[in-house]
Amino acid sequence: MTTTLFTAGWTFFRDGNPLGSVVRLPHDAMISETRSEGGGTGNHGGFFPGGSYRYSKHWSPPLDADEREYSLVFEGVYGSTVVTVDGTEVGRSESPYREFTVPLPALVPGVEVHIEVAVDNSRTPKSRWYTGSGIYRPVWLDSAPPTRITPDGVRVQTRTLDVGQAEVEVSVSTEGDLVHASRVDVELRDHGRIVASATSSTVNGGVVNLELLVPSPRPWSAEHPHLYDLDVRLETDHGILDERSLRTGLRTVEVDAQRGLLINGQAVLLRGTAVHHDNGPLGAATFASAERRRARLLKEAGFNAIRSAHNPLSRAFLDACDELGLYVMDELSDIWFRKKTPYDESPRFHEQWRDDVASMIAKDRNRPCVIMYSIGNEIAESATPAGVDVARQIQDHFRQLDRTRPTTIAVNPLLAMMAVRAKPSAGDDGPPERKPATSTAANQAAAKMGRLMVLASTLPAAERATRDVFDVVDIAGYNYGYASYAGARRRHPSRVILGTESMVGDLPAIWKRVTSIPGVIGDFSWTGWDYLGEVGLGYWSYGDEPGGIAKPYPGILAGCGIFDITGRPGAAIHLTQAVWGISDRPGIAVRPLDRTGQRANKTPWLASDALPTWSWGERAGKAQIEVYSSGDQVELQLNGRSLGRRRCGAATGFLTKFSTLYEKGELTAIAYRHGQEIGRSSLRSAGSPRLSLRPETEHVSGPDDLCFVWVELADEEGIVDVVAQDQVRISVSGPAELLSLASAAPSTRESFVDDEHHTYRGRALAVVRATGEPGTITLHATSDRHGVATTTLEALSDQPRDHRAASALSTKEQA
Repeated sequence: MTTTLFTAGWTFFRDGNPLGSVVRLPHDAMISETRSEGGGTGNHGGFFPGGSYRYSKHWSPPLDADEREYSLVFEGVYGSTVVTVDGTEVGRSESPYREFTVPLPALVPGVEVHIEVAVDNSRTPKSRWYTGSGIYRPVWLDSAPPTRITPDGVRVQTRTLDVGQAEVEVSVSTEGDLVHASRVDVELRDHGRIVASATSSTVNGGVVNLELLVPSPRPWSAEHPHLYDLDVRLETDHGILDERSLRTGLRTVEVDAQRGLLINGQAVLLRGTAVHHDNGPLGAATFASAERRRARLLKEAGFNAIRSAHNPLSRAFLDACDELGLYVMDELSDIWFRKKTPYDESPRFHEQWRDDVASMIAKDRNRPCVIMYSIGNEIAESATPAGVDVARQIQDHFRQLDRTRPTTIAVNPLLAMMAVRAKPSAGDDGPPERKPATSTAANQAAAKMGRLMVLASTLPAAERATRDVFDVVDIAGYNYGYASYAGARRRHPSRVILGTESMVGDLPAIWKRVTSIPGVIGDFSWTGWDYLGEVGLGYWSYGDEPGGIAKPYPGILAGCGIFDITGRPGAAIHLTQAVWGISDRPGIAVRPLDRTGQRANKTPWLASDALPTWSWGERAGKAQIEVYSSGDQVELQLNGRSLGRRRCGAATGFLTKFSTLYEKGELTAIAYRHGQEIGRSSLRSAGSPRLSLRPETEHVSGPDDLCFVWVELADEEGIVDVVAQDQVRISVSGPAELLSLASAAPSTRESFVDDEHHTYRGRALAVVRATGEPGTITLHATSDRHGVATTTLEALSDQPRDHRAASALSTKEQA
């Protein structure tokens, strides 16, 4: 089989508009729509409207079209999708996160066909967050011979793994007339060197199981993410019929109530966080370089695990986790058969969940990074007998398709109690609920109850509402329920516990339990990367501005990310690093000096609005300073003067606070342990800010590579003035296009697809997409008050790497 990117040469049409525009996939149709107070997705989706769209492409089949079978593989389309060829329907999909394959009809070599993809996402809101619309993930063209390895036909499992040898089973499924006369040859390579191989004599029944004995294996783990290349060939004496190549790692996973999570036999604690599928300024469009950037920054910050929220991760993100070393909990869905939003996928749940499970496992099964599956998030019906029965069916289906990974379900005990008390829903064969128990309702209750939500998890009613579904899965996943861990372990000594969702500010209390209670294997904070939609869940408002966790238009962001949508970390990153003890350098953050004296309308999902800066322009007044450290004491100095030494570390929740009148200069924090300095860090004020451009990389490679360019109001040393603001305009010349210009402003009327945008806290982010041709790319920026700036990038013509490596032989040039 050969696999070819099928992303260029599409024409995009909006419903009712006969004028199309040429696009290269992936493409988010929603991100360029006009937002408004009446936008159909409302607060859930950032006030974007839905819509109906059409993608059109003319394609001439190659000369071997009458000898091979061609199909299109869609990694993800958001909306009800119908695919036609020359006006005849050849496939459809209703599941927005499922990868699906559409076989193409009999093709005549060289005779052009017209392919259309109609996408209807007009009925909104469909979700509790921003979803995007259209063909938001890549499309591939598969070409297969008559006798071949089947799709998802190569399965790799590490049976045993020790220092001297690994036993690896490779299962290969085949189909076609010549299967009975063929054999399967498998080679495992380490940097090109064959380390193990095996060959079957003949293929009987279409399936071959081969054993590889790997001497002195190099195990895959988050600390040492070593990958091997596996080559599989289906052949006869006359030559190769079909072949596949994939990258995989040798890795075992176990969970044990006493020893916890074991990776390759070693106990591991998950320092996790959640990520949504959108890429902020890019909307829902899935670009490999954007996914890798998110994974890399989270890994560098100290996280070792990612939870997909609340749908399967993209292939590109999983590629990055395999290569960089991040454990993954891949999640099936946020919805079962009870509605959470008016037009969600719940009416189709019973008919589609099995296909969704099979698609997710086919994508994940050979990836070492995926160590567990979540069968659902905050499913209220899981507290009912009908829901427990469905959970058991899903669990059994996962077990049937993949016995190598444990399962969990993310249960919010507060929501579970609400669901038990709620009236039956239509999905329970009863009358509709008047006030359904949903994740949104639980969040609203939590915002009012504060930490009482956590304490609610210790109630006997919470135990009764969660025990049956927890008995179904391998790992009990608690959302905001860490206070119940000790009691749950006493009542259920064989239970393995995982914090599947938590508020970052609770991490000191959570991690104390993770490291002291047997069978508790880690925690996932909400959330690692900010996202579009669920507007106002985290960001604070001030004074008379609307408060609460459901803020009005023109709000666009959730505002609760450890990293904002542009990739800048906030104060929470210092807390996580101090709690985990992964850095001895103290972290400094300062509450916004331009909000001094204004009442803060807080939400539980953002522990602090402080920013890691001491650059507040000409502002004056009392500065409130937060210092995070694992040391037992912290000293703070301003321009060489000591502002005192205070307790810190576990005794104070790894945070201590100072206040002083703001003055420009240098703020320095010094951490001590047992009286000895262990680390220090400083923040300095900016001089006169000017407009500057700062690319994260110096070159781009291939037609889909991205470069992220910081647009900053900074002084000559690169220190940004966070109270400076300006409108900037970007132009791009050379073999590239401006894909997005955005900021991390939580509330804005500006579009992310225009060539001008206001800075927020002194910054904006430009995203440039290469065209694939070599040459020099020039970015030119102008501003109203801070001058102009120019930077250049080198564009290389390298082809992109195949991000469907688990099922593809090679990536050819664009079809």
